[in-house]
Amino acid sequence: MVTWGKALTRARKSFFGKVSSLLLGRSSIDGEDIEDIEEMLLGADVPVRLVVDLTSHLEESFSKKGPSPMETLKTALLNSLIPREPVEWKKGEKPCTVLMVGVNGTGKTTTSAKLAQRVMTKGLIPVLGATDTFRAAGSEQLRLWGERIGCRVVTGSQGGDAAAVAYDSMQAARSDNADVLIVDTAGRMHTRGPLMQELRKVCGSLDKCLSGKPDETWIVLDATQGQNAIMQARVFNDMVPLTGAVISKLDGSSKAGFVFSVASELNIPIRYAGLGEGERDLVPFDPAGFVDALIGVEGGAS
Repeated sequence: MVTWGKALTRARKSFFGKVSSLLLGRSSIDGEDIEDIEEMLLGADVPVRLVVDLTSHLEESFSKKGPSPMETLKTALLNSLIPREPVEWKKGEKPCTVLMVGVNGTGKTTTSAKLAQRVMTKGLIPVLGATDTFRAAGSEQLRLWGERIGCRVVTGSQGGDAAAVAYDSMQAARSDNADVLIVDTAGRMHTRGPLMQELRKVCGSLDKCLSGKPDETWIVLDATQGQNAIMQARVFNDMVPLTGAVISKLDGSSKAGFVFSVASELNIPIRYAGLGEGERDLVPFDPAGFVDALIGVEGGAS
């Protein structure tokens, strides 16, 4: 299993580690240093407002007695992340329903399957709904994952009605007395109006089958896209209000600073993060582990 430290090696070496090195052992800091820090943080796609606030706190930490610059850096980064209660998968009369959304190529299908696997480790029954009827490969990929982990997958015909597949998935989950239904939707560009409207139909179909569904709508954000991922998420949030995010491909990104924008700009918690390609590398998001690994704190960068 990949650790936070290993997964964030690229981001740490590219930007955050350089900031930490500049701060360690320093008794003072000047304007040129502040500009360098700002440039590094912006280069890592940390949101501008957080950069301004952070550098202000760093200047104060050097000018008065109090927390060290490294403690100030860590605290500011941690405080910018929304506190969240861990996801509790549990048995219930009605299946907890999670709708997975996002643009093409973010890793939604793999993430959906790995979430189902995590549910199974709790001794619960998941069902996967493959509503990506645009690509034959999309449903086939989820079906293969289902065979691999021993989870039922509900599919439809290629080019069929995605909302109908969502309805059938809910019916199957109820008939199986499943505890969790995870609905994998087609990857769609946030600029394509008709495809985005289809998401509303999928939500409506789930609610028609069982009032109040889905319980959660999570967007899968590709960490390698940096701030572009936030732009995409804003449009999805307008179309189908998001309740959480899953960050994929953190191990391949040098711009992990965009993660701080999920809280400041979208106001939603990060639920899980993909630290690698292995089956166990989708883990609950750990704010402290994430920040420690970014700035190279002992234990977080192991």
